[in-house]
Amino acid sequence: MAVDGDSRDWDGRWNHVKKFLERPGPFTHPDFEPSIETCKILVIGAGGLGCELLKNLALSGFHHIHVVDMDTIGDINLNRQFLFRFDVGRPKADMAADFVNGQFHIIVCGLDSIIARCWMNGMLISLLSYEYCVLDPSSIIPLIDGGTEGFKGNARVILPGMTACIDCILELYPPQIHFPMCTIVSMPQLPEHCVEYVRMLQWPKDKPFGDGVGLDGDNPEHIHWVFQRAQERAVDYSITGVTYRLTQDDKTHCNIFHRLCCFVAACSTEVFKIASSTYIPLNNYLVFNIENCSACSQVPQDLQFPPSAKLQEVLEYLTENASLQMKSPAITATLDRKNKTLYLQTIASIEERTRPNLCKTLKELGLSDGQELAVADVTTPQTVLFKLKVTS
Repeated sequence: MAVDGDSRDWDGRWNHVKKFLERPGPFTHPDFEPSIETCKILVIGAGGLGCELLKNLALSGFHHIHVVDMDTIGDINLNRQFLFRFDVGRPKADMAADFVNGQFHIIVCGLDSIIARCWMNGMLISLLSYEYCVLDPSSIIPLIDGGTEGFKGNARVILPGMTACIDCILELYPPQIHFPMCTIVSMPQLPEHCVEYVRMLQWPKDKPFGDGVGLDGDNPEHIHWVFQRAQERAVDYSITGVTYRLTQDDKTHCNIFHRLCCFVAACSTEVFKIASSTYIPLNNYLVFNIENCSACSQVPQDLQFPPSAKLQEVLEYLTENASLQMKSPAITATLDRKNKTLYLQTIASIEERTRPNLCKTLKELGLSDGQELAVADVTTPQTVLFKLKVTS
């Protein structure tokens, strides 16, 4: 076999590989149908994990691979702007749904963001079609989600509407304490990013206490130096929240993600199995949940508060509850047969007008037992419904 890169030799080698990948066998799935050349895949995230996934999928023979990464977009938000390249004036939700539904058969997440996972999870659930309360299987787009932390990794196959979704186990995701190096260096977004930049990069470069002197977390002079430099970097990027206490916290130490070959291979293998029906997909994951999921249950969740509770308390519950983890919820209620925005944070003029409601009690706002509250948030493309349970 030639090794000089001759295209004819490569074509011949690829044909052998293709036959190997698409061959039936004793363990073949009953519905085996080779389709890797026509299957369209969306890979979300092109960082360390995403790039490895792309490489594996391309070398596995998939011809139609689309990739999107948040860092290539100027604004740090959840709006996947590649979905909104045309049809100016159409609602973003409609445009995104049409684009995803019409283009992709499988979606793979190579993300380190819980918010982005929730958003895509909600999008896929919104595409599900039901007829007489029975799910139409053709409306399901499989989601393969995975993540790594240090030398550990996991991969999950999620069939929206059939298996547990991201939001079903949202409370099992811990708060993020590790950050990718690319974010720390080029696009800091949090005060922790500023601290880690000084700890990991600026300290060894500036050598503030001489050659060979490592950072001592118990030395007040060292911590004070890190604190001052982190504050300076935070000012450059308009970031607030860098405090001396945060600088002392060892939990802000960055642990650069180690991309495990076996983990990437697992995700790629699941894509191949689903696309070609060669084998039965991964099915060894059990979720026991005694509560309704806010994303996929299609049943309004209960919000229990006394009539004396203030709207601010409801807002704090939505953001701090482990199973919801909302970021900037906007709350709307139907009062006197009219939709009334009780609070909306993302638009300055409306936030200023609705801010006084935060200090009002539920009773003062006219909210009663059984009242439905519609909540919109950046973590989901859909409005989440809650039913108010007023307790004595």
